[in-house]
Formats: sequence, C-alpha cells, structure tokens
Amino acid sequence: MSHPHITQTPIPLSKNPKYIHNGTKSYVHLMRKYRFNATIESQESKYFQGRQLTQQGRFAPGVGGKANVVTRLKKKVGPGGNEVGIVEAEDVQNDSLYLAEVMIGTPPKGFWLDFDTGSADCWVWSTNLPKKTIQANPEKQVYDATASSSSTPQSGTTWNISYGDGSTAGGTVVTDILTLGGLTIESQSIELENHLSQSFIDGEGSGLLGLAFSNINTCRPEPVLTPVDMLIQQSNIPKDAEVFTCKLGSWRDSDEPDRGESFYTFGFIHQPTLDFCGITADKIYYTKIDNSGGFWQFSSTSVTVNGKVVKRAKTNVSIADTGTTLALLDDAACYAIYKQIPGAKYSSSYQGFIFPASVTEAQLPVVKVDVGGRGFVIQKEDLGFADAGNGYIYGGVQSRGDLPLDILGDTFLKGVYAIFDVGNKLLGLVPRPEQKQNLATPTAAGGEGLNAEEGAGKKKFFGRLLGRNKKVEKQAEL
Repeated sequence: MSHPHITQTPIPLSKNPKYIHNGTKSYVHLMRKYRFNATIESQESKYFQGRQLTQQGRFAPGVGGKANVVTRLKKKVGPGGNEVGIVEAEDVQNDSLYLAEVMIGTPPKGFWLDFDTGSADCWVWSTNLPKKTIQANPEKQVYDATASSSSTPQSGTTWNISYGDGSTAGGTVVTDILTLGGLTIESQSIELENHLSQSFIDGEGSGLLGLAFSNINTCRPEPVLTPVDMLIQQSNIPKDAEVFTCKLGSWRDSDEPDRGESFYTFGFIHQPTLDFCGITADKIYYTKIDNSGGFWQFSSTSVTVNGKVVKRAKTNVSIADTGTTLALLDDAACYAIYKQIPGAKYSSSYQGFIFPASVTEAQLPVVKVDVGGRGFVIQKEDLGFADAGNGYIYGGVQSRGDLPLDILGDTFLKGVYAIFDVGNKLLGLVPRPEQKQNLATPTAAGGEGLNAEEGAGKKKFFGRLLGRNKKVEKQAEL
C-alpha cells in the first residue's frame, strides 16, 4: 500500500540507555498512573492510596476558601512502617524504556519522545521552564517557540497532567509543524512544559507523544487532537490505512534474526515483519476496541496457564499500553501463573510476585491472555522482569489490585506485532516467533543488559542526538 506522503520507513526506537529494571518502582509508577490499591496482602503493602485534605485559596479567621478531599499515593515509613510519608521521585521508575525521535518546528529540531498508547498528550520540554531546571539537565532537547518561524501560540489554552502521588506537569500550548516517519503534520498542538515536578524531570527523553484517543487529552478549555488524529484529518495517511503499528523488541532478542529491532509505523503495516512472522495481511487477527474511555480497550474474558483456563467475568476488559513495562492481571490469574513456577511467592516488601532466578525454561508455564476471543502467549523470557536480589526475579506479570481492568504493557506486547487501526476501531495482533527464550537476568549497567552497540551510555547516546540535531538544523538553514 503506497501513498505520496509516506516514505514506508519505520520510525526506529532507541532503548533508553539509563533505564534500569526495577520491579517495585515500575509497579509504583502504575499505581500512581492508574490510581489503584493493592489487594494482595494489602495490610502489608508499603505503597497505598490514601485520602488527603487539600486546601485552595486563603485560609484565615473570617476568610473563605475551599477544601477538597483527594486520593494520593502514599508510603509507609519509619520503624516497622508505622508512619505515613509522601512518595518521592526516587520511589518511581518512569517507564520510558523506548524513545523515538520526532522533528518539531522550522528549522526542524529533533526531540526524543516516549510513544504512549496509554495517554493522549503531546508535550515537550520548553524554554518556559526555569533556567536552573534547564541548565541542570543539559541532555534534554528544549523547544523554543521563538526560534521556530512556524510556531503559533494558542492563547487561552492550557494543559495539566496530574498523577496520584501529587506530581504534575503543565503549561501553555502552541501549534507547530511536527514530522514523524516521513509524515509532516501542519499546526499540530504542542504542549509546552512551563512547570514540572521532580518525577517528570527525572524521566528520560524530552517529552511524550500520546497515542490514545483525543477525548482524554488534558488541554483546556477543549481537548486538542493527537498527532494520529491530525494525520487522519489532514489526509496524510490513506483512508484505508488509518493505522499505526508497533513492534517492541528486547535486549534478550539480540541473537534472534531480527536482533530485537523496535519501531513504529504510521499509515502502513510493515510487510517485512508480517513475512518474518509467516502471516499474510488478510490473516491478521483483529478485535473490536471500545475507545469511549480514551484507551485501546478490548474484551479479555480468560487467561490460560499450561492449558488450564482461568475464567474471568464476561465483562472483563484489558487495555494495550505501550507506556507500561509490566502486565497487570486480576489476582486469580496471577496466582494461577505463579503457582506453576517452582519457588514463586508474593513478597510484600517488593509489593509483587517473585520467583527463583534458577527456574528453567521448562519450569516456566505457557501463559495465554485472551484478546477478544483468541489467546496470545506471553513469552516465557518476559515472565521475568527485574533482578529482585537474593537469587530472585521480579515477575513481569503483577496484580492489578482494585483496578477494574487489565493493563497489558510491554511484558505482553513484546510477544506480538501490534496494529492499532484508528479508522476502524480495531486492534490487530500478530504472534512473533522466536528461536529461543533468553532467561538472563537484566543487568544494572546500561539499563536493559544492552550489548556494546546499544549500551554506549548516556553521554555517547545524547552526544549522537545533539550532533544529529545540529546537523538537521544546519541543513534547514541552507
């Protein structure tokens, strides 16, 4: 399928060189993002959602104001965990494992963003931030609206992201040219960071590109269109291919034929990947999605563990979230999975399921998650997420707590090639074959156990980015 605006070139993803697998911190990230409480050994859980009184306006004798009770993510501290404290930035692992480059402005400048199907904002670091914040983070690419001749401020439009631990990011909005994968979007709304809390500062990359649906965009007084919706509105992708696709590889796949390559495509399905998976386009499995809540949500009524079905409610649903590293399932499914792994147990100190690092491939269960009526396998190598110490591994599948739906993040998505059909409201999945399962424990150095080519380190990585950006800017000036 061809189109004059499309180069048919995938957008490659780079592994975040600073990423260090930490199971508990990734789980806490999900607790604050989706605001749920633990349901397994909840009394022993270090992290929990607590009610808190917030005050707005001036408070003094005879002076009015407004008080609200809100839910905040908190943690137990002190001897024996008898005191309650706030969740600090170091408690949370921002799940920016993969970063993709987009170009913004005139002349174009490159920004490395986190592509996230679990949110719908497109925001970047900007010169509106305090100078000391920018100076303390020289590796960030910073957008300067005054340096782009195609930038137009959107007077009266603001945005704000608020997480369950009280951390926020927000600011003003401009429109500008945004280019990704050979596609140019005119007048794309770009949300500029005017303020951000420490947890956002600590995140890698220079912003986020949301791939959920525009109805959950946080801009006010009205939500703005996401880049994908803008591509459709401006007819930059064919009417019969209003899709984007995602292939998430892994450091574990470095010796596989595809070497664990990761990419997105917009406006076309990557035929070489279909060929590699041994499937034709007409055989891709699709399921209907419900986007009323803004997410890529679909029916998921069962989980199968070693051929035994764990039945779930007929109304059970899941969402596909590329901005999440783990997979969250209901408690019954989690117990069924870890019951089949020798030595596995739930650890309240880690707030998750762990199992011995000595477990072999043969001892790991075959886990299938139902997606609209068909089961898809979570690769055995992805059942282990992070080193938990003392010879244990933190599991890639964890409890969703009291959240009423599953979150299928990278633990699940690494086993498939995913087609997000925006035009037809469908999710397509193609199982990805692998020659062997790599059960090696992620290392602390270089983030994901990266090989020498990938794990050159932060300095070299961002040096390449800055050099490339300067080259592009210079070419644009000529």
